[in-house]
Amino acid sequence: MQSLSEDEKQQVLGSVLADQLSAIQEAVKDVPEIKIKLDKMERILSDVGSDVRVSKAAITDLSHQVNEHERQIARLQSI
Repeated sequence: MQSLSEDEKQQVLGSVLADQLSAIQEAVKDVPEIKIKLDKMERILSDVGSDVRVSKAAITDLSHQVNEHERQIARLQSI
C-alpha cells in the first residue's frame, strides 16, 4: 500500500475542509432571513399580548358591570 506524500495529504485535507465549509455555508445561508422573520414575529406577538391585556381588562370591567346590573335587577324584583 502506497502512502501519501505530505502535499497529497494537505490536498486531501484541503478538499475535505472545503467540502465542510461549503456545507456550513449552505446550512447558515438562511439565518439572516430567519432572523428578520423572528424579529417581525416578536413585534407581532408583542402587539397581540398588548391586545389580549386590553381585552382582558375590558371583559373584566364588563363582567363587573353585568354582575352589578344583576344585583340591581334582583333587588328591583324583590320590591
